Amino acid sequence: SIIEQLVNDCEEVINCGDAGQEGELIQRWVLQKARCRKPVYRLWISSLTEQAIREGFKKLKPAEQYDNLYQAGNARAVGDWLLGINATRLFTRKFGSQKMVLSVGRVQTPTLAMLVKRQKEIDAFTAEEYWELKTKYREVLFNATIDRLKSQEKAEKGLEYLKQHPFEIVSFDIKEGREKNPRLFDLTALQVEANRKYGFSADNTLKYIQSLYEKKHTTYPRVDTTYLSESLYDQVGDILRSLTMYADLTAPVLAMPIPKSKSVFDDTKVTDHHAIIPTEITPSSAGLSREEKLVYDLVARRFIAVFYPECKISNTLVEGKVGTIPFKATGKQILEPGWREVYARDKKDESDKKEKDEEQLIPEFTAGEQGPHEPLIHQGKTSPPKPYTEATLLRAMETAGKQVEDEELRELLKNNGIGRPSTRANIIEMLFRRKYIERKKKNLFATATGVDLIDTIEDEVLKSPELTGEWELKLRMIERGEYEAARFKEELIELVTNLTRKVINEKPKVIAVEEVQSKEKKAAAPKKSTAIVWEETVCPKCAVQKLRKGKTAVGCADYQQCGFKIPFEVFGKKLSEKQLLDLVQKKKTSKLKGFTSHPEALTEGVLTLNENWQPELAAK
Repeated sequence: SIIEQLVNDCEEVINCGDAGQEGELIQRWVLQKARCRKPVYRLWISSLTEQAIREGFKKLKPAEQYDNLYQAGNARAVGDWLLGINATRLFTRKFGSQKMVLSVGRVQTPTLAMLVKRQKEIDAFTAEEYWELKTKYREVLFNATIDRLKSQEKAEKGLEYLKQHPFEIVSFDIKEGREKNPRLFDLTALQVEANRKYGFSADNTLKYIQSLYEKKHTTYPRVDTTYLSESLYDQVGDILRSLTMYADLTAPVLAMPIPKSKSVFDDTKVTDHHAIIPTEITPSSAGLSREEKLVYDLVARRFIAVFYPECKISNTLVEGKVGTIPFKATGKQILEPGWREVYARDKKDESDKKEKDEEQLIPEFTAGEQGPHEPLIHQGKTSPPKPYTEATLLRAMETAGKQVEDEELRELLKNNGIGRPSTRANIIEMLFRRKYIERKKKNLFATATGVDLIDTIEDEVLKSPELTGEWELKLRMIERGEYEAARFKEELIELVTNLTRKVINEKPKVIAVEEVQSKEKKAAAPKKSTAIVWEETVCPKCAVQKLRKGKTAVGCADYQQCGFKIPFEVFGKKLSEKQLLDLVQKKKTSKLKGFTSHPEALTEGVLTLNENWQPELAAK
């Protein structure tokens, strides 16, 4: 009522809300609630310095020029509400147990699906041994460029063959190259770097950079571009000169004309805001928390680094052979560090990149030269896919699940990413709060409830990162005036309607929430623990060893000899620990329901152990 009265008393309204889609939406809703009929103008600034605010008030624009931005934000909010409230209620009523809410959303569900998919890939992975042939010639280690050998016998035969022939150089090539400067930070890249270097969560990094913005030390943080507008070029020198604590790094840049690279300044890549950079107001040492200092240092060093020369490197490739087996060795040497000087004192960063940047130094070779060598066998094991960290999950959300290292390609895929830079951290935190995911050190894993939820959702539209990325692209098209918001909403209504009809007709299945329930009960009224200690349970097959609980099954401690194991999931149903124990000790369970992948399409019955110690389902 106060805002409504003020709006009625004034001649015009200036919208000073956060200069972004969410800020525009909130202010529009407030003005709509206040029944505003007065002319509205928009203040749009990228930093909170006095100079930026004064410049912004000189360039006020009619609010109508931001109608598309509002339409996109409104379509996003209404669409997310429409899908979330209907899908969550639908899956909770159909598959939930007791008071457990199964939260489903346009962004959170495909994000969880990516984690579950990676977890299943890790669980299904079986390490395989392999052998590789190597040899040392003139103190340089060469690798055989043939397929990995699958048996030690073949490797030893290969080694004997190598001992019978001299090493011969086939070619020697040195090429000079350049390593491009890193790009300026957008919010996602900053969150990724802060997680990689300091272990900060995406949510905390957003809080730190938001605080720096509010203290006027950095520019607007919720951005998805790594470029600056060309009009900012004239301010770069003043900003660099203001970074007095980095004077030794800025001096070489200020001593020369500041380069105006297209990889830094590009108006076609900047819409509402530019990349995150420092302002001319530098922080005092006492004015920031330790975490804010670290995040500010990331932003400041990156800003300085983009104006340094590229790093010049020398790449060496030597190809050789022993008899008919080809070999090669590679080396890399930094000739001129260029932008790497900015990070020369960063010990952690240097140690992370040591293996990549400081490959073996290679002397000069001559094609055709031969000589004795020292062949050897390297034995190794294949590695499973790596679990997601917050850093790699953010990158996957940004590129709709595609693994992309090249920064230019990453820029092209941003329009099809999952969620927005400003919301991704909150989505990850929501998955933690819902107990769908958990953190172990830096790695993220889906909980049993999270896995069950994704397995239950059969409609790929809800789980697919690519399709969700397409929705995100349509929202951006609405923002540019290239797509109708009403059409987007109609498509979502049709999606929700079809989803509801499909799920209603699916077979019922109760999602496993045993761990969550037990924790809740324990918190409400502590009881004596009845947890099953598998290490004290004797294996029913060999009757000698005890059992062990792994990630996907319970099995004999001497599994290689005995071979006994029971997976947690049998015929599409996840078994509780009590049901597993009954199967082990009594060789049968009580009557169970919820089987979804039995070869004879049985959905209920009693599980028993057959003569081969394998689970069987009998209809009863």
